[in-house]
Amino acid sequence: MKALSIAAQYGLEADGDTPHFPGMHQAAVALSAGSIAAADAVMSGRFEHSLHLAGGLHHAFPDRASGFCIYNDAAAAISYIRSKYRARVLYIDTDVHHGDGVQWFFYTDPDVFTLSIHETGKFLFPGSGFPHERGDSSGYGACLNIAMEPYTEDDSWLDCFRQAIERTALAFRPDIIVSQHGCDAHALDPLAHIHCSMRIYREMPRMIHQLAHRYTNGKWVALGGGGYDHWRVVPRAWSLLWLEMNEDPLLSSIDSVPLGGPLPRAWPNIPLKSKPDVALPTTWLDDVASWVPMPRRAEITEKNKKNLELAMQHIG
Repeated sequence: MKALSIAAQYGLEADGDTPHFPGMHQAAVALSAGSIAAADAVMSGRFEHSLHLAGGLHHAFPDRASGFCIYNDAAAAISYIRSKYRARVLYIDTDVHHGDGVQWFFYTDPDVFTLSIHETGKFLFPGSGFPHERGDSSGYGACLNIAMEPYTEDDSWLDCFRQAIERTALAFRPDIIVSQHGCDAHALDPLAHIHCSMRIYREMPRMIHQLAHRYTNGKWVALGGGGYDHWRVVPRAWSLLWLEMNEDPLLSSIDSVPLGGPLPRAWPNIPLKSKPDVALPTTWLDDVASWVPMPRRAEITEKNKKNLELAMQHIG
């Protein structure tokens, strides 16, 4: 019982979000090592971009686990970049949950800018990520939180994201971008209330890619993150990220045909140990015309616009 009590002090509760398990330390260290390796591959000049989809566990804190995250691999990779290469890092978090762990790791560091777009903490874990969280001490101003209203749709999400990353990059002038690509802001995700489609997972990597070539000579490390519709959302979102990072010719077809065109023919027939109980998608993008539109679309969009203006008051 004493061991269990000590574990709980570090966020490892058997009945909580982040239970302890055999081999936990070794697994978490290996995962963090992958993100550090990805960062070193880019900063050393061996590669222009790198992707570590097992990474992006952005909720862990220096002294405790949280939100399915044992060690914070994103923070480890950024710390490695700062220690070895003395580079200025722009961290962009697209997970629907606020990237709280990474933010608090670097809250007083003026050379690490943390930018997170997420559903407002008023309604969603971890209950943080508000516009007034802007950094502290010498790090004041190197933190930006774009808190989106529940049931936000594609246009509003992408408009806020585009404005935030472009103004931030222009003001901060990073040497490298580290991005976290949780794909749980999709309407089908069961753990949040955002109503976006696969379109945002095509557009956000493209925007970050363009930003990297404009400001960091292409230096870009991408990590995975949350995503809880494992069949209909995650495979497509992370495939689109991979295609963008590789500038794959398939993207020209996805961008030019309705719904992005069909998914690979073998996709619905992949042998699976457990079959999903939902129909799998057949196209890269979603047919949002068939979705029930949000009745408060104009109100939600206006609220997001005002939240963005408030959040970016300190950005030059």
